[in-house]
Amino acid sequence: MWHWNGMGPWGWMVMVAFWIAVIVLVVWAVRSAATTGRPDPDQALRILDERFARGEIDQQEYEERRRILQDNR
Repeated sequence: MWHWNGMGPWGWMVMVAFWIAVIVLVVWAVRSAATTGRPDPDQALRILDERFARGEIDQQEYEERRRILQDNR
């Protein structure tokens, strides 16, 4: 029974494990690619805070951009 087509029980287990690994890898790759392109709102706020701290933007621009970023969450 186990020797159908020349494969023993270990051969079938290896084949099943291989296909499970392929499926897991494809799912991981798709999910990773889908989340890579999304901007992180928390990172945008940190960058805005840093720009304000360095004096690159004034308080009015800082508050306006911060409000916009928080509204888009």
